Amino acid sequence: MFPLYDENPTRITPYFTYGLIGMNILVFLHEVSLSNEQLEQFFQLYAVVPRELTTNFAGEWTTLITSQFLHGGWWHLISNMIFLWVFGNNIEDRLGHFKYLIFYLACGALAAACQWFISVNSAIPSLGASGAISGVLGAYIIRFPHARVTTLIFLGFFVTTISVPALVIIGIFFVQNVISGFASLQAAANMSVESGGVAYWAHIGGFVFGIILAPLFGLFKRD
Repeated sequence: MFPLYDENPTRITPYFTYGLIGMNILVFLHEVSLSNEQLEQFFQLYAVVPRELTTNFAGEWTTLITSQFLHGGWWHLISNMIFLWVFGNNIEDRLGHFKYLIFYLACGALAAACQWFISVNSAIPSLGASGAISGVLGAYIIRFPHARVTTLIFLGFFVTTISVPALVIIGIFFVQNVISGFASLQAAANMSVESGGVAYWAHIGGFVFGIILAPLFGLFKRD
């Protein structure tokens, strides 16, 4: 199930949403041009490596921002950009361009910090726009609780579109991440080795901080 577009018209052109999508795509195209060794070095420099952030926060804090523009594969990039495309425009419309950008980056940084807090000694790079986009989803769900979204669904070989409440799509996203997040904690408690995977706690943290921060940025002030 993937959202295609929502029913809420915007009054401004969402330049920063388009710009963020474009920047993520450009960075990813640079990633795919690198060799495996170069890509590993690139991630070490610009992704959040929790162990490095723990030991040298003053020198590594910028990775809380730069990591938001890195992706681990085509599917990671495409799924994130679809959600940003569908839901980001209305939040930019309500916050205004510059507040939206600050809000987006703040949610992403705080989301990355949540994942760091859960795994402070991990050497596995954490990256992706998911935390920032989760913040956008959190803002959307409190600003447009009754909105509907046209969604692409796959029924075997049959593909169709249906209109569903945005609350359902975003709610499923959040519940899945909460369940997976707690499952990852349980798995870590039962294992003596470190394992990689999806940064569920960045998703959860971004979503929660989006709900908290968006009203402070003026989400409900623009009619």
